Amino acid sequence: MKNRSLHLLLLALINCGTLFAVDVDSILTILDRTISESNSFSENKLHRIEQLNIQKRDLNPLSERYYKVNRSLYLEYRAFVCDSAIAILNESIESAEGQGNSFLTNESKLDLVYQLASASMYKEASDMLSTVERSSLAKDQLVRYYSCFERIYGEISFYTQDKSNSGNYWRVSNCYKDSILAVADQNSDEGLHWREIKLRDMKAFNEALEINDRRFRRVESSSPKYALVAYCRSQIYKDLGDKDKEKYFLALSAISDIRSATRDHASLWMLAKLLYDEGDVERSYRYISFSWSETELYNARLRSWQSADVLSLIDQTYQSMIEKQNRELGRYGTLTTVLLLLLIAALVYIYRQMKRLSMAHHNLEISNGQLNHLNEELKGMNDSLHSVNLDLSESNHVKEEYIARFIKLSSTYLDKLEGYRRMVHKSIQAGKSKELLKSVSSQESFDKEQQELLANFDEAFLQIFPHFVEEFNKLLSPEEQIVLKRGELLNTELRIFALIRLGIEDSSQIAEFLRYSVNTIYNYRSKVKNKAAILRDDFEMYVKRIR
Repeated sequence: MKNRSLHLLLLALINCGTLFAVDVDSILTILDRTISESNSFSENKLHRIEQLNIQKRDLNPLSERYYKVNRSLYLEYRAFVCDSAIAILNESIESAEGQGNSFLTNESKLDLVYQLASASMYKEASDMLSTVERSSLAKDQLVRYYSCFERIYGEISFYTQDKSNSGNYWRVSNCYKDSILAVADQNSDEGLHWREIKLRDMKAFNEALEINDRRFRRVESSSPKYALVAYCRSQIYKDLGDKDKEKYFLALSAISDIRSATRDHASLWMLAKLLYDEGDVERSYRYISFSWSETELYNARLRSWQSADVLSLIDQTYQSMIEKQNRELGRYGTLTTVLLLLLIAALVYIYRQMKRLSMAHHNLEISNGQLNHLNEELKGMNDSLHSVNLDLSESNHVKEEYIARFIKLSSTYLDKLEGYRRMVHKSIQAGKSKELLKSVSSQESFDKEQQELLANFDEAFLQIFPHFVEEFNKLLSPEEQIVLKRGELLNTELRIFALIRLGIEDSSQIAEFLRYSVNTIYNYRSKVKNKAAILRDDFEMYVKRIR
């Protein structure tokens, strides 16, 4: 079902790419997924090869049935394992010669020439081609005969190290293209293929695209022929300078190659080079590494040498990028360690401040008890009582100062932590490190710290003003009393007016501490004052008098 869905999506993208606009990102995503599933396609091909070998085992090597099975085996091996394909073709030649069938002999020899040329074994291909009698060839075989010459000279022209003769080889290759067009059926797949190539060489790109459209309509998307048609279209767009469409159809060609378990392909490593030139080093490295591994399995050494330069260039750049990312990760790790130490220091400081605040609160309770006792027994000592009251006022001031400093420190820490999270998040989005992005993108750590800060604030505040909730409710209408949920010390409305009780009246400061917008804080204040049992304008003044 999964492969069926992928196939339908691929068909939709093919139609869009052929007729309308292309979507490079989508097709590259499908290519990534296809590469990840490549083993299953190879396993299917190996299963087919095994079944053919079983059929072949009991057949007479000189029988026509043996030749047919052997040819099917060659078609499976042709772009899968080079040396196995060559060995199978040599067996087919022996079988055809043993039968005295010149047609089948020529067919296998021409296939072997093409296979040798595709594996860059040009001398061997040329020697084999010289054994084929042109006069003994059927018309379709004549097209194949000229195609072999074109293949040999075209490949030599492209890959030769003697660049002074490259043009000569290319001209010979073009002459054989003309010979092919002269004998090929113009409406056959072979005829359309060579007409398209000839038009592209003549820079008649619109006509070449029209021919390519006709070829697209004739092939199945999962067939090896589809990969060739898509590759040819990419080369037209390359000549037109349309990089997006060139990448798109190279990707389509590569997908078709992988799905048909084709290991001798150029589309993927050409696409990797394009992506490398555009700066997408990571994806380019994945593609060229996969292409190299497939070429190694194809077992044509010259093919490996031909793509080695591209692999080396991309690999060096990729390794340099990884080293740079590792250095940056090291710097971020050091920075994280420093911030962690600062956090630990801040927590120790807050803990000590809370202990001092608790001690001050304890001392205040003792002093209040003593004052009550003295007030009952020593009513005449007003002067001493006045002095004690001054001491209490000072203790309250210290108490409020401590909690204000605690709030400011905690809020500052959260601001720094949030700023660091955003900085690291942006860095990773720039493609610097997936692992770091995953570790800092989560909001969970920040939410946990925020909840802990609020819990500490609630506990500290209620230690100083233990009756705040009851006294606050007395200022509200009976039907508007605030009822806290189970486990709650304060809710948002109570925290806002708790801060006002501590002298923090500015809505922006309250919003900064509670992590709300200024408008939200203003709305909360207005909503609560509308529920007051006293004059609305006097509500905050009475809140400040709560002890």
